[in-house]
Amino acid sequence: MREPQAAETGAETGVETREVTLEEAMAMAILFQKHGQLADAESLYRQVLKAAPDHPDALHFAGVLAHQQGRSDDAIAMIERSLALEPNQPDCYSNLGIIFKARGRIEEAIAAYQRAIALNPEHANAHNNLGVLLKAQGRKEDAEAEYREAIRLNPQHADAYNNLGILLSNLKRLPEAVECFCRVTTLMPKHPEARRLLAMAHCTLGEPEKAVKIFEEWLAEEPDNAIAQHMLAACSGRGVPERASDAYVERVFDGFAASFDKKLAQLSYRAPAICHAMLEDAGVEAAKRLDIVDAGCGTGLCGPLIAPYARRLVGVDLSAGMLAEAKEKGVYDELEKAELTEYLRAHRQSFDLVVSADTLVYFGSLDDVMRAAAEALRPDGQVIFTLEEAAPADAAPDFELRNHGRYCHTQTYVEGALARAGLVPLVVHAELRMEAGAPVPGLAVRAKKRSGEHHG
Repeated sequence: MREPQAAETGAETGVETREVTLEEAMAMAILFQKHGQLADAESLYRQVLKAAPDHPDALHFAGVLAHQQGRSDDAIAMIERSLALEPNQPDCYSNLGIIFKARGRIEEAIAAYQRAIALNPEHANAHNNLGVLLKAQGRKEDAEAEYREAIRLNPQHADAYNNLGILLSNLKRLPEAVECFCRVTTLMPKHPEARRLLAMAHCTLGEPEKAVKIFEEWLAEEPDNAIAQHMLAACSGRGVPERASDAYVERVFDGFAASFDKKLAQLSYRAPAICHAMLEDAGVEAAKRLDIVDAGCGTGLCGPLIAPYARRLVGVDLSAGMLAEAKEKGVYDELEKAELTEYLRAHRQSFDLVVSADTLVYFGSLDDVMRAAAEALRPDGQVIFTLEEAAPADAAPDFELRNHGRYCHTQTYVEGALARAGLVPLVVHAELRMEAGAPVPGLAVRAKKRSGEHHG
């Protein structure tokens, strides 16, 4: 093989070309890969494998690159071929575990990490990644042991500290969790998730002033950071917006779109099922006759439940990452990136049903969005949604932005907002999910548009 540019220009410029070794080509390819120049790296790996089809490192790194490009099945095949040639490569097994996890092949991912650790007991990343999967399986003590081993092996392992902090917070061992998040922010002072989690832990410990200080310091560095702005309002009660900003919603949900479904499954998340039950209770026939908008569709968890009712099913969300996941469900006729209220206002009398599972928790005032929903409905159309419930004594008096960043609403306020929009409400109590080992009280709402009602 030749250095590509020298080979192209040497004849005209007089630059001397020379053969490069496989090792030099590999070094260049890895450098390209580390700097995100994936096409250049792929070209070099292809040339190496053309010259040496059984080059274990080229197969391994080309496999990692294939995964980066979204070709995970090709990635698995290449890395497994590399391991067939050189079976004792712990990094190969560790990377194979990452790809298996991304494909949802959890038991195979666990086995791959365990094999990496058997080959190299000091493989800190494999210990940390194994801990993530054990936690997902509910094996919390084993997960804690793996995180702590990763930290013992690499005291600078910020991800292991962050993961351990999340686990300890879930176990209500908050002082220990605070220590972990503090360690992360020491190692990576601008780590946004650790900052947020540290502040949340302080709030839970009854130390909101410490949380406020964290967000104020964050905003001093990044005055326009939407997450810090929203969470400062949530923790301080100052400058509470009527709803979460578009920028906040986009940043939060783009950040964990890929892991959203798995995380909610661990929380016994029930909002889509509750919305479906409300639709069934309304006596609507699953006959594909309705035009339906899933307002705040997220990754599309509602989609398969409401598709049997839909002649046309539209999903709307602010997060491009969430919409990409929803597209994979294959149940939506259209997916639109838009703010909900604006979208509904622009589609007057276009739908028979508006469904919104666990989205209006990012709205404080419901008046505008309910009026927009009523306008988007045809006569006798319905809106179905869930909210987190505030007891009357907790909210002053209608809704409250809690320190986790979501709004809760009183039943009285919700019923009033629906009535003002010309909607006849049915509101029932429901448990939306588990959080910190306790059920989250919620409201399941179904409201019908009065025939002939028009609200501007």
